[in-house]
Amino acid sequence: MLLNRDYVGHMASQVVKKLVEDEQIAIKEKDVEPVILKVRTRMMEEITVEDKINEEVRTILTQHQDEMRRSGISYQEMFKKVKGQLARDRKLILR
Repeated sequence: MLLNRDYVGHMASQVVKKLVEDEQIAIKEKDVEPVILKVRTRMMEEITVEDKINEEVRTILTQHQDEMRRSGISYQEMFKKVKGQLARDRKLILR
């Protein structure tokens, strides 16, 4: 993850503020904080997608490590291939 988790909260707040200022959304004053929380939560989910994919790839490769060792396949190469395949299967765009 490239962003500090604390910064995500600030970004969520600024996004909601800008949407309200530009009259893209209408929120009652008392409902601003819950909306910011929802935006922050969704942003956190989105930026942690790659972390979750990486963990899943590690799990898959751990299950096949003996096979990879016998075949002389590079862990890094397989990591890239498996990660790419999972991203394609899930229609994700990773950095």
